[in-house]
Amino acid sequence: MAPPHKELHLDWRDYWNGHHPRFANQRHKVLHYRALASEFLALIKERFADDKPVVLDYGCGESLDADLVAARCARLYLADTAPTVVELVRRRFAADSNITAMSAEDVAGMRGGSVDLIVVNSVVQYLSRPELDALLELWRSKLSQRGWLVLADIIPPTVGPLTDTRALLEFAARGGFLIAASGSLVRTNLSGYRKLCATLGITRYSEEQMLRVLHEANFNAQRRLPNLGHNPARLCFAARWR
Repeated sequence: MAPPHKELHLDWRDYWNGHHPRFANQRHKVLHYRALASEFLALIKERFADDKPVVLDYGCGESLDADLVAARCARLYLADTAPTVVELVRRRFAADSNITAMSAEDVAGMRGGSVDLIVVNSVVQYLSRPELDALLELWRSKLSQRGWLVLADIIPPTVGPLTDTRALLEFAARGGFLIAASGSLVRTNLSGYRKLCATLGITRYSEEQMLRVLHEANFNAQRRLPNLGHNPARLCFAARWR
């Protein structure tokens, strides 16, 4: 049987597998991944105290500071649906024996119950409900008895482009790349990303809806504050299987 996510939104996968500027400039990229690494470390501390868990970052992106997170893990797995991203990450951390880069398909081959923490950040919006249900089943099968699943950057129905724009500009003002971010917003509005959003849609969940989805997937879940990333209006959830 093929992995349940084999055919996930190939259009989105092709888009992220290409060379599309996600960040306003290099400083934006550096600050984004530095902040995420810090948040991952806080999450590990929060859920596992001083223990070292096995962690899977599903939809990892370029993960510039993954080595900082890996130092706090028994092992860190970095998985992404885009082959170009997986290869980039594999090369970047080739010398770090505690980091394994893998494709999304490789996750299906991981031993059941072998992962203590799965973090899925800014991925759910690109999945249909059946695709999410299939992945929830897959992730649940990989979690250890003490394991946690964290779904972050979920877009609620009440959050639109203006809220996202404000969050980015506030982050840019703090980080010193405001002019670049303003130009990036203009480019994004004219880009293929907006066209794909209009064609494929972006999946949104309210807090109540996401808790119900997780419950139906046999998870006990709760809203977690804060969200991962720069946008506090988006939602984050921590879940354990039941």
